[in-house]
Amino acid sequence: MTADCNPSRTIDSVTIGQTVPELVIPITRTMIVATSLASRDYEDVHHNPDRAREKGSADIFMNILTSNGLVERYVRGWSGPAAQLTTLKIRLGVPNYPGDTMRLNAKVSAIDSGTGRVVLDVTGSNSLGTHLGGTAELQFGPVLRL
Repeated sequence: MTADCNPSRTIDSVTIGQTVPELVIPITRTMIVATSLASRDYEDVHHNPDRAREKGSADIFMNILTSNGLVERYVRGWSGPAAQLTTLKIRLGVPNYPGDTMRLNAKVSAIDSGTGRVVLDVTGSNSLGTHLGGTAELQFGPVLRL
């Protein structure tokens, strides 16, 4: 997994329609279990294959908190430290199962140079189709540290 981290990205270097380099993430059983436990999501469908099947799933599957975290990592890796992620809105589609691969892609859909606001349309897909879709809003400019 690699991400295009550009610590010097500025609002002036971003254009509408610009694509963010794809991030490819192998989905492993360990990743699904570990990230669901790390996010305190103890729902059995994320760690117990038998219970997941009893509830109608083909196997255990990734939780939404992990999907959100991976999108945040992807977007912030592209924007660099000079931007803050202010809004993340995603909706889930098909599950991420162990043994599959998720591909994250994004495109700049809006820019407000006056305020430093940039909106990315984000998608995550796997062999079953679209796992997630949504938007990420970034604020470019000086990052205030408290």
